[in-house]
Amino acid sequence: MDMKIPKEVENIIEKLQKNGFEAYVVGGCVRDLILGREATDWDIATQAKPEEIQKLFSDSYYENKFLTVTIRTGSKKNNLKEIEVTTFRSEAKYTDKRHPDEVKFAKTIEEDLSRRDFTVNAMALEIQSVDVGRQNIEIIDPFGGQKDLETKIIRAVGNPEDRFGEDALRMMRAIRFACQLDFTIEGKTLEAIGKNAAWLQAIAKERIRDELIKIIMSDKAADGIELLKNSGLLKYIMPELEKGIGVSQNRHHIYTVYEHNLLSLKFAVQKKFNLEVRLASLLHDIAKQEVKEGEGPEATFYNHDFVGAKFAVRILERLRFSNEIINKVALLIRSHMFVYDVGVVTEAGIRRLLKRVGPENMQDLIDLRIADRLGSGVPKAQPYRLRHFQYMVEKVQHDAISVKMLKINGNDIMKILEIPAGPKIGAILDVLLAEAIEEPEKNEKKYLEKRVKELAEVDLTQLRQMAKQKIEEKKEEEDLVIKGKYWVK
Repeated sequence: MDMKIPKEVENIIEKLQKNGFEAYVVGGCVRDLILGREATDWDIATQAKPEEIQKLFSDSYYENKFLTVTIRTGSKKNNLKEIEVTTFRSEAKYTDKRHPDEVKFAKTIEEDLSRRDFTVNAMALEIQSVDVGRQNIEIIDPFGGQKDLETKIIRAVGNPEDRFGEDALRMMRAIRFACQLDFTIEGKTLEAIGKNAAWLQAIAKERIRDELIKIIMSDKAADGIELLKNSGLLKYIMPELEKGIGVSQNRHHIYTVYEHNLLSLKFAVQKKFNLEVRLASLLHDIAKQEVKEGEGPEATFYNHDFVGAKFAVRILERLRFSNEIINKVALLIRSHMFVYDVGVVTEAGIRRLLKRVGPENMQDLIDLRIADRLGSGVPKAQPYRLRHFQYMVEKVQHDAISVKMLKINGNDIMKILEIPAGPKIGAILDVLLAEAIEEPEKNEKKYLEKRVKELAEVDLTQLRQMAKQKIEEKKEEEDLVIKGKYWVK
């Protein structure tokens, strides 16, 4: 087996060995090397104590309770600039299912490996430099990790309940590794997850979020969500998703709400869509069971897009996602029922959509609609409609969709009307924009100057109502088209 260890890692191990200490490459990088995958994170386990490590490596720091020293290597490669070196350790009871009550030194690499989560992660590499450019590498595998790699099995080291009791997040990690590696979880390990799923409640939401992201960004994301459900973990992460189980839809869907959400995610993954689109695909119909009226082919789901966006915000805030991701996902869900039928969608309608969504989010919104359509189970032959829609988006991209794009600004209005800054200036700009969105040829300076003088005679309350009315009237027209096509009332 050809395994090349980076020079930065080899140098650290060699220095530790020359000073009388055992040292090994450990962790996920060993698994990846054996699988022939590119290893990204490099970790070293050693017999040396933290203070002994720091004496040998002056450019290092030790800022934790887990016997881990971080060594700066001076490498230009990001994943090799800093390498963690941890003293052999054994861990005692985990009262809180998150942190060991105490960390003790271990005497051997085998004892150190026995505390790790899964057999495929509980291997080590012993490296001896034979001569310049050559390495003699021996795999230390006390728990059968190589065999489990060959048979594509995720198996806990030793008693799975003990491993999950040490860190309950390992239950999610088992599913994450199964998704990333396309492996199967061994029976007793999966049984222990189901039995102890409630332990996940002890884990910080940020750690759960990070594992969930890795699952959703894997090629088996939909399978991962299904595994979370079947193992009992999903109800402690996104219980709202489970409420769609068994909830039938209408003639536009052959799958239940839950099945449709999973299939939409599956197609978002196949299309290599980004994290926000994948999250939106999974959650876009999260509120359907809450707003459903009627049964059978003509069941309705009034306002499920707006209610769903609120549900998504609540879910993602609970999981400590960033405001940027939360706002983007909510925007996509709230807007995903846009009209794109040839002969129905108008340039003015697209300009209004661009104003609501933002040009920078339009492709993601289209991607969500693609995933939604494919996940329905009865996708119509609509690629041309979407291509035509994208053509129209590009066609109107230079038209005014914000007051900044008008060929007149607040300073111009103050000069024309000889009035100071105030709310009336903004209200006039809003009316001008609403008119320009409907008729882009009106975004011409002479016309706008003339219109400003006309609007000067209108009071502030009426100006605000004029702008609001124009937008709401057109939005209502669009909603009527959507409701007619998608059987919502």
